[in-house]
Amino acid sequence: MNFKILSLVALLSMTFCVTQAQENLTKPEQTEFYEPVPKVITPAAKVGDAPSDAIVLFNGKDLASFESAKDGSAALWTFKPSDTEGGVTVNPGKGDIRTKQSFGDCQLHIEWCSPIEPDSLKGQKKGNSGVFFFERYEVQVLNCYQNTTYTNGQAGSIYKQTPPLVNACRKPGEWQTYDIIFTAPRWRKNGSMEKSGYLTVIHNGIIVQNHTEIQGTSEYIGPPIVKAHGMKGQIKLQDHGNLVSYRNIWIREL
Repeated sequence: MNFKILSLVALLSMTFCVTQAQENLTKPEQTEFYEPVPKVITPAAKVGDAPSDAIVLFNGKDLASFESAKDGSAALWTFKPSDTEGGVTVNPGKGDIRTKQSFGDCQLHIEWCSPIEPDSLKGQKKGNSGVFFFERYEVQVLNCYQNTTYTNGQAGSIYKQTPPLVNACRKPGEWQTYDIIFTAPRWRKNGSMEKSGYLTVIHNGIIVQNHTEIQGTSEYIGPPIVKAHGMKGQIKLQDHGNLVSYRNIWIREL
């Protein structure tokens, strides 16, 4: 019996088994199950607040969950406890900051505000910062309200890889939200990639990255680099020299 005939026999057999199974299902409860039971969490009281199972990374009170990305020393961004908006602002020249804790697959909520800057600043020089997963996969933060730049460097882009589906930026000086679902890449023991990483980004309630494949590291010059790493990594916020502010940062491990 040749391969084609064997394949046809297998297909017919499978079809028969499926048909038989369907014919044996005569009650609705035969396709209902009750375990595992989803964990109960309490949703946030208002938009932007953290749900009950979230880890609050910054709530306007201190930067205890962050450190300098350069050397692990104290995070030196500008923080004003009296600020009613509860934000922390990039302190130009003091460097990137990162979470002390490492994360893998996660849901991150973060709010940011680009400063009102002179019209002489344009493109990547205006309200530039970034959110880096594993300190290497960047979701771009940029003032893209009536500000033209390369599309794979716009706000909501996976930097130098994938442009956002739409430009959802608010005016500078207004708070904006990112809700990001991050799936970390998986690696084999020999260092080769088993599964790509993915990013979904919701900017101000609008999907701008829809389960987008991460091509590799976010490089300023040259193509993305695919390099193996652990299952968890730190989240970094970028000091690009602009007075970008952040607030209400929380994360849920998935």
